[in-house]
Amino acid sequence: MSDTQDFALVIRELLSRRFGPEKAATLLAASPLLGYLVRKTKAANKGSKSRGSFANLYAIYVLVEDYLNKEYDVRGDYSRYDGAKFSALFTRQRQLPFGEKLQNHALNSRLNDEFYKFYPDVEARPILRDVETQRYWLNESLFIVDGVNICSAVIEIIDAYVEARRGSFSSFIAACRRIQELDDSMASEKVEFIASLLNPNTDARIFEIVSFAIMKTYYGDSTVWLGSTREDVTEQPVTLYKTGRTNANDGGIDFVMRPLGRFFQVTETLDLKKYFLDIDKVQKFPITFVIKTEMSVEEIGERLRQGARQAFGVTRIVDSYMSAIEEVINIPLLLEFLDESIERGAFGDLIAEVIIQSRAEFNLDDDEEAMIRSLDA
Repeated sequence: MSDTQDFALVIRELLSRRFGPEKAATLLAASPLLGYLVRKTKAANKGSKSRGSFANLYAIYVLVEDYLNKEYDVRGDYSRYDGAKFSALFTRQRQLPFGEKLQNHALNSRLNDEFYKFYPDVEARPILRDVETQRYWLNESLFIVDGVNICSAVIEIIDAYVEARRGSFSSFIAACRRIQELDDSMASEKVEFIASLLNPNTDARIFEIVSFAIMKTYYGDSTVWLGSTREDVTEQPVTLYKTGRTNANDGGIDFVMRPLGRFFQVTETLDLKKYFLDIDKVQKFPITFVIKTEMSVEEIGERLRQGARQAFGVTRIVDSYMSAIEEVINIPLLLEFLDESIERGAFGDLIAEVIIQSRAEFNLDDDEEAMIRSLDA
């Protein structure tokens, strides 16, 4: 499948091969579950810069897989099943491609909540669970449509989607490697490639990875003089560290700078409440915000101050929040950092960092790395 092909067409083709074109059309029209899969697999034709939605898809996948492995599609009587153990389902999720770092939210509530958001008039939810025993079932009523059990088709659809996404990620990293090999005379092409990854429409994970690589490279040429006494002051390099997984929604700080102890928080939103919440999380310790916007730093600062005034009113409190914003870094400033890094010949380090972080983020193993290298050949 090409990156530009609409994955909804792939779903229709898979269903047509199994059930025939007319039945496939009927199933797609009648099944909220298939409609949900169409919604969640739109990222297949958007390249590596779009969210993969693996958590909710894999919550469906592991329950359907359990159902099929126990042959309930053949023997029936699923209502008598004791239910799948949470530990087994959770372990299986993490064995799947891109699933290594998935958390338990999708199985516990997130899938059902999102399904309801899309289909508020449908009473059924995809997952049934007994909180006390930690046992789980799929809601069979959503998987038997117009007399047809679609469980095997659901597995095939999700498998096809995963392969499409894997290809997108691999192509992205292969493109990074090709750009990495450009010589110094191709500086404009290097800037253009990285700049395309800082577009305001870029997925939050890619933006965080690329902004980290740019800033780590930019600050990597800096040093500070530190010591516990005047006599033992030494020159030490400034290093930026990534503190966790991108887009994890885990409430943590994204980057930390050693030895200065600066905190960096990456965000794509201009929701002012989030900024003040981030400041509160670290008890007003100074934070630098890296924001996926082309809005000027001055305009961002003014919006934050106005928001603080509306939220708190008291000048003293407003000032305490504003003083906790150490710096604001926007897309234009990141591009300036990029230009300076290229000028001093550090682009190779920058793109290598993008590749390292992307491989970790997309959970690409050594076999997939070999495949990626073959794309460069």
